[in-house]
Amino acid sequence: MSAPGWTVAELMSSCVARELGDGETAFIGVGTGRGFTLAVGIPLVAARLAQLTHAPHFVVELGPMVSPDLREMPRRWSEDVVLTWPAAARISEEDSLDRLVAGRIDVAFMAGAQVDVFGNINSTIIGTYEAPKRRLIGVLAQPELLAFVRKPLILMVQTRRSLVEEVDFITGVGYYRGGSSRDALGLPGGGPRKLITNLAVFDFETPDHRMRLESAHPGVEPRDVQANASGEFVVPPRVPETPAPTADEVRLIREVIDPDGALIGGDLTST
Repeated sequence: MSAPGWTVAELMSSCVARELGDGETAFIGVGTGRGFTLAVGIPLVAARLAQLTHAPHFVVELGPMVSPDLREMPRRWSEDVVLTWPAAARISEEDSLDRLVAGRIDVAFMAGAQVDVFGNINSTIIGTYEAPKRRLIGVLAQPELLAFVRKPLILMVQTRRSLVEEVDFITGVGYYRGGSSRDALGLPGGGPRKLITNLAVFDFETPDHRMRLESAHPGVEPRDVQANASGEFVVPPRVPETPAPTADEVRLIREVIDPDGALIGGDLTST
């Protein structure tokens, strides 16, 4: 799904950018392959897009770096390049985790192999823990991000295998079993704010925090979104269309932010 003038990744970047507020601080982690595009590439493009449009004081923490200079994105991604990228400060891993637990991070981005209808995320195993069908990348910082961050944003390529009724393993807790079950666990963060996929945008603004279809992307019908999920989410009587990226946003992404496609040039089609 794409349309003349923009790609799916550009649309998702625009959606994410609209969620970012001036003066907020976001944590961006790591990823490889498609996970890099979802968990690193789109967040970085969205962060810079927000800075250039409506949130000039939006701050990024990328691993040990506080406020890397997003005016000059690296054109290749390796440990050496990232560690030498100009930034306002570099802090230890311990200090970074302390800031997270203290509630000083407003936004976090994550991707997983599975997300369920209450926003729980799985990046650990497919199948049972005792006899998994497939082992995945593991927890990374997902438990902490979903526990302590005020506004977690989940990005995903949506299929029936990825958007499910109940994840096989809870790597990070969303709204757990719905209702007040997250609060009963004593988790201080706000819970997932949005799930943004290649087909639609979902929120959790329902009485029991069950996922709700907020908008379907241009060219996608609600029935198409439902066909690419095995979990039951709430579908309002009227589902609006996700706003497409503006011509200026597309120009900024292609000419200023990511001209080489190093960040969001990956494939985001459903498989």
